[in-house]
Amino acid sequence: MLFPIGDDNIKGGHPPVFSYGFLLLNIAVFIFQSSMVAPLQAAFVETWGVIPNEVVRGLDLQTLFTSLFMHGNWLHLLGNMLYLWIFADNIEAVIGNFRFLLFYLLGGITASLMQVAIDPSSGVPVVGASGAIAAVMGAYIIMFPGSRVKMFFLIFFIVFYVPSWVFLGIWFVQQAISGMGVLGTPAETGGGIAWWAHIGGFVFGVLAGLSFRKKFNTRWIYRH
Repeated sequence: MLFPIGDDNIKGGHPPVFSYGFLLLNIAVFIFQSSMVAPLQAAFVETWGVIPNEVVRGLDLQTLFTSLFMHGNWLHLLGNMLYLWIFADNIEAVIGNFRFLLFYLLGGITASLMQVAIDPSSGVPVVGASGAIAAVMGAYIIMFPGSRVKMFFLIFFIVFYVPSWVFLGIWFVQQAISGMGVLGTPAETGGGIAWWAHIGGFVFGVLAGLSFRKKFNTRWIYRH
């Protein structure tokens, strides 16, 4: 099994207040959610998750925000938080705390709206921070293409580095292929992953990253 465990962090900049704050908030919400008995957990997800066929009717629009802090299980949570921890801090360090806050939330909402647009008739709640984190990854590939992602190969206990543009590029291609593969497939039978939220979030992040790269100096010294 191969997965990322870190990156080249930049020296200086703004402290990752919201990057790590969102990480802690997601964990806290999931612990609260997990403390409920099963029927209440289901009701909690139904109430605060994005349900596309309700959003297209203008109902429960607040779930476009609340769903960003909910997860389906521990693996879902841990995977998302790993990527948030690796990639978000460099962006926040460069663009600043409150600008990062706005970027993250808009990225997540845009990602959710993309999923709604692709599957508007679905009655299945969509939850997770992955759309917002995909936006972070999209911005990262533009702002820090020269950064290195630290990879761990579990089977052989090998650690090695790959350029961020390679890792993130492969990740996006995988999402795009999977997203195209489930087009026209009802959410109930589509595998339970909101691929188009990932795609929409990443594209939003790329566009934001282009703007950030023009406005801010992204040629930082990396701390290896």
